[in-house]
Amino acid sequence: MTTTTLAVLVPLLPFLGAAAGLLLGRTAPGFVRPLAVLPTLAAAVLAVLVAVRQGGGRTIEAATQLTPTGSVPIDLALRLDGFAALAAVLVCVVAGCVQIYSTGYLRDDPRYPSYASLVSLFTSAMLLVVYSGDLMVLLVGWEIMGICSYFLVGHYWETPEARAASLKAFLVTKLGDVPFLIGLFALAADAGTFRIGGILGAVAAGGLDHPTLIALLLLAGVAGKSAQFPLHTWLPDAMAGPTPVSALIHAATMVAAGIYFIARLLPVFAASAAALTVLAVMAAVTMVGSALAALAQDDIKRVLAYSTIGQLGYMAGALAVGDRGAAVFHLLSHGAFKALLFLAAGAIIHAAGTNSLSAMSRMSGLTKRIPDAYWTMTVALLALAALPPFAGFFSKEAVLVAAEHTALGDRTVAPAGAGWTVLVAGLLTALLTAAYATRLWLLAFRGRGTEVPDHGRQPIAMTTVLWVLAVPSLGFGLTVTHLDDWFDGQALTPTATTAVLGTGIAVIGAAVTYAVWQRTRALAARTPLGAVAAHPEGDAGHVEAEAIAAHAPVYGDVASAPDPADPGRVLLGPLHRHAVTGFHLDAVYRTLFVRPVLAAASLVRFLDREVVDTYVSGAGTGTNWLGWLVRRAQTGNVQTYLSALLAGSVVLAIAAVLVAAGA
Repeated sequence: MTTTTLAVLVPLLPFLGAAAGLLLGRTAPGFVRPLAVLPTLAAAVLAVLVAVRQGGGRTIEAATQLTPTGSVPIDLALRLDGFAALAAVLVCVVAGCVQIYSTGYLRDDPRYPSYASLVSLFTSAMLLVVYSGDLMVLLVGWEIMGICSYFLVGHYWETPEARAASLKAFLVTKLGDVPFLIGLFALAADAGTFRIGGILGAVAAGGLDHPTLIALLLLAGVAGKSAQFPLHTWLPDAMAGPTPVSALIHAATMVAAGIYFIARLLPVFAASAAALTVLAVMAAVTMVGSALAALAQDDIKRVLAYSTIGQLGYMAGALAVGDRGAAVFHLLSHGAFKALLFLAAGAIIHAAGTNSLSAMSRMSGLTKRIPDAYWTMTVALLALAALPPFAGFFSKEAVLVAAEHTALGDRTVAPAGAGWTVLVAGLLTALLTAAYATRLWLLAFRGRGTEVPDHGRQPIAMTTVLWVLAVPSLGFGLTVTHLDDWFDGQALTPTATTAVLGTGIAVIGAAVTYAVWQRTRALAARTPLGAVAAHPEGDAGHVEAEAIAAHAPVYGDVASAPDPADPGRVLLGPLHRHAVTGFHLDAVYRTLFVRPVLAAASLVRFLDREVVDTYVSGAGTGTNWLGWLVRRAQTGNVQTYLSALLAGSVVLAIAAVLVAAGA
């Protein structure tokens, strides 16, 4: 079987599994789990075979015309390079782990058949994006992921939070997709083709007439899909969905699609220095802002959500300095440890017997009850904090090295200012990342919250997946010296300067957080419990009402009060009340966009009901009145008709005499 045939089967198998699952979900529920797991695992095996055959060598392309469309044809095309081969393996492995994990996590969920089928469809759509060699075919997978995310985030549709989160995710990403679609058409018009190979050839020949406009339009779609500032606000709210869905979206699909798209078409963006500068600024703001927000969150899934936004900012920063190898390397590394983080968080929530108890300040006694989640999450957090020898250290260092080379002028793909922006923001984010990772570990596993009921041993399907993902989270970075051929032949090994600086900053962030936690814990031990229950926000000030209404739990008694030893409040100080709400971006959008749109809708409704409907109703009313008058005249009495005829004749005769006299 040829490599291209195997590549076609990789996205096809999950798609067939999704279709079969939807058809047989009600009539043959016993087949649902095999149809969810086996096609995805088979796709993973085939993806590995495709990667081995491709071997990081020359790009393999194959295409057939999908339909005649005039001057710019649309082809059903494959484009297999090192990036595509490795990204497909990541998608299949993470999706397979999520499907296996979900058999235990959602074993009692009545909507599991539709859930599993949508996860398979989600996986197939992302694989279509990864392997596609034509932008219109890529767009199909891009949009299918959007609708799948809508249904999966809203899986618990009985709750208003899930309904609102799914709608928000759909609308915000569609907001970016509109200019994205325009950008694709503009790119095809300039290059004369939707084929990625043809577009790259046109860029190399200087065939793009509007590179800056095209790049900025495409960046809008990337910002929406990959949750970059200012279109990132949907991702933290998407935590209302099942935790395995969060792992899939954050690690291998959806948010990874935008970064992968830029990596595919990086020469298009590199043709405009302005576009790379905008991308660098966007990445820097995203990195630092999301890290600050993560340091203030109490919900463990929201901490991880903001963490994803920040790590995607690292990838965008690498692309902004023209190094797609570093970006994709961090994409792969992040996919492993972020999937592990979310699935470990799901094990914590599953141990509590409810999807709603995920506030870190209320956790206690988890270390002994769920040791598998404890140890594997510790590995993943060390990888997130980018400490050696964990995977995150090597991939984050690759980003910092790329930014350093650009800042010092060793690479001229991007402006030096973009390099300095990414480098400074990356180092600051490394400090904050280590701080919130340490805070998460301390509050979740060393906190003094309420001891939740023990719901028994974790399913073997869940714990096995955690240990499987712990292996690449620990060891994937060690393969960096063997992956040069897969990443444009560029070396991704750390340099002494960035390694010492980045690791030192991370150690400082973790050490300061631990010291502050020890101090606040000692102070809390001397604080009367009644005062804690009455003022759970402590001395850091009151959180905005919007955050309380949306995220903060209500504490009705001392036993359910949060652990007051929260180092995040001390570290952020007055900034905490702003960071906990995501710096009020939702409130800003509500004021600038939501309220004007609602007001305009109210005006249109008023005009429709009171103006347009008045004319329509008036026409009907006038007709009714005329009919009533005519009906009153029809008495059925012949004498009345004759009298009216005679009176009319007399009136006509008088009128004729008057007219004649006047003449």
